[in-house]
Amino acid sequence: MPEPFKNFFNEARVKGLATQIVSYCPQFDGQGFVDFVISGLEDLELKERSARIAEGLGHFLPANFAQSAIILQRCLHPDEDTAFQSDADFGAEGVRGWMIAPMSHYVAEQGMGHFDLAMATLKEMTKRFTAEFAVRFFLLEDRDRALAIMEDWICDPNRHVRRLVSEGTRPRLPWAMRLPMFQEDPAPVLALLEKLKDDGEEYVRRSVANNLNDIAKDHPDLVADVAARWMKNASRERQRLVRHALRTLVKQGHPKALAALGFGEAEVDLARLAIKTPVVTFGDALEFEVELQSKAANDQKLVIDYVVHHMKANGSLTPKVFKWTAITLPAGGVHKAQRKHAIRPITTRRYYPGLHKLEIVANGKSLGVIDFELAMEMVAE
Repeated sequence: MPEPFKNFFNEARVKGLATQIVSYCPQFDGQGFVDFVISGLEDLELKERSARIAEGLGHFLPANFAQSAIILQRCLHPDEDTAFQSDADFGAEGVRGWMIAPMSHYVAEQGMGHFDLAMATLKEMTKRFTAEFAVRFFLLEDRDRALAIMEDWICDPNRHVRRLVSEGTRPRLPWAMRLPMFQEDPAPVLALLEKLKDDGEEYVRRSVANNLNDIAKDHPDLVADVAARWMKNASRERQRLVRHALRTLVKQGHPKALAALGFGEAEVDLARLAIKTPVVTFGDALEFEVELQSKAANDQKLVIDYVVHHMKANGSLTPKVFKWTAITLPAGGVHKAQRKHAIRPITTRRYYPGLHKLEIVANGKSLGVIDFELAMEMVAE
């Protein structure tokens, strides 16, 4: 069984960080820092351990943040392109990898009174790991000042710094606090993304797509409009970015998002929808087949999805969209397909016996619904 990832923050690495700091700040009480951090460390989870290390830095680094920031910058690994490398760790040369997380947390907590220096420190740290969580503190404290600094980073030669502009401003970044001002008004973020959409690194463009996907959850029509504009004379790379950015809207069948990708209103009939397993035993698969008949005078691009309407405990149904396929259906043509959909224990859903429904959707348009029954011969935990 693999070791829990929280154990990355362990006594050995805390000692390693202390050694690095002492080499640049001899008055730093390395042993006191280690003793403080490891007291009760075993009982903490990953983020709590990171916060504990940051707390220790707050206690034992110089009270003057300007001094402490310089010390931490000197402790960084000299290689400026090590962020997210799986083998990145720190040693005699300096700190990189996951140990940057508590260091950036310290900057976020202690550096607000030295705004520009703190942001510059995060810029250096993100090259060796990421500062996407810590930079959000500064955006929340002074949005305009932080954005002005981050706009200068758009042209930085380091790809990790450019990515931080996009990733750090994501309104709904996973594992991080949300940025409600950008959920309400994403215009400042969109202005940054506009300048990053054709970045030379796929790594950066992927972050731009994820940011747009975040924005789409609060402003779907706006993002669909941006996507339509970006798709005009778009390079292959930008097309890939837009497709990834619209993934949630496409899954929801959002008409304007589908139109931006070239999918118009579906002109098809559901000529056949058959359930091959009208009673599905929990743990087995729902099997079905469809036949679509084109009603269009021209070829048409179709995104075909299916929706399983799951029975809830109170007897109501809740839909879940599943991606299926994208096709070009010739004028007057027929498309036949079959599918197996496993219904087995998963951690994100509890299943209940009874009548469920299967729905077929093309370009966001419902084509037909059919019933099937789920029999629970085993109980989902």
